[in-house]
Amino acid sequence: MVVALIGATGMVGQVMMRVMEERALPVREFIPCASPRSKGKEVKFMGKSYRLGLVEDAIKAKPDVAIFSAGASASRKYAGAFASNGTFVIDNSSAWRADESVPLVVPEINADTISKSTRIIANPNCSTIQMVLALAPIHRKYGIKRLVISTYQSVTGSGVKAVRQLKDERAGIEGEKAYPHAIDLNCLPHGGDFTENGYTAEEMKLVNETRKILDDPEIRITATVVRVPVTGGHSEAVNAELSADFSVDGIRQLLSKTEGIVVMDDPAANIYPMPRFAEGRDEVFVGRIRKDTSVAFGLDMWIVADNLRKGAATNAVQIAQYLKDRKLV
Repeated sequence: MVVALIGATGMVGQVMMRVMEERALPVREFIPCASPRSKGKEVKFMGKSYRLGLVEDAIKAKPDVAIFSAGASASRKYAGAFASNGTFVIDNSSAWRADESVPLVVPEINADTISKSTRIIANPNCSTIQMVLALAPIHRKYGIKRLVISTYQSVTGSGVKAVRQLKDERAGIEGEKAYPHAIDLNCLPHGGDFTENGYTAEEMKLVNETRKILDDPEIRITATVVRVPVTGGHSEAVNAELSADFSVDGIRQLLSKTEGIVVMDDPAANIYPMPRFAEGRDEVFVGRIRKDTSVAFGLDMWIVADNLRKGAATNAVQIAQYLKDRKLV
């Protein structure tokens, strides 16, 4: 494939190149792009050096696939031009996720929503991806009526500036701030901008994207997103009210058979998922599986994944691989 990567110098863009290398994505020609201030700089990919170009030049090259990791404004500005040239766009921003005509894809769940005529494919939000991967088999078997979600999200989800703020604070350095308050030795219940209903944008992504991916607008969902001083990945406490009874062992077995899921659930031996363990891994880890004794058919789970990998880069690369495997490109 001829692959363009828009946002190659960013935190997620760099991980995307690494994942493409690790998974041996069949790339015949690579076109890395970044902002004008980075034009001419070099990145290394699959043992070669490539000069960063501008998005306008990549559009003219008519690549098979263009992977976007440069923010919603860049995606809205350029994705349509790539699509008009016959390129499959895999967009990692929020620009197209709510568009009913654009598939929102986690390949293990709903890759079949991609067709030959699809030109823009949305990568879900990082916290949504890891959660729905665990919820999809449960929803298919038992039916999910309601979800209560609390996230503990890594500062890496806010980019390089946020990671630098955390490191500066730990070193006692007064530097540039990504957050309105200190993040070290603190928790911020503030992910994304606050909306009119009192929820943040990150919280509403969990609500709307989950319904879209699971293809069920009737699931009742509430969420609270919290940033924590962690760099390894996102963690989520998920409470699900199901439509039918279940056993904890049955849930464990179901998840153990699910592609991309690793069950780590032996609390007596202090075995449960943690960001430090998930960092650098593509799998989604699930533990603390137990019945919620306060409601009929209630289930509690703890879900952890590297937000830069399965939560962003790996999911996008898997979509590109799907396009190749199905001979869509």
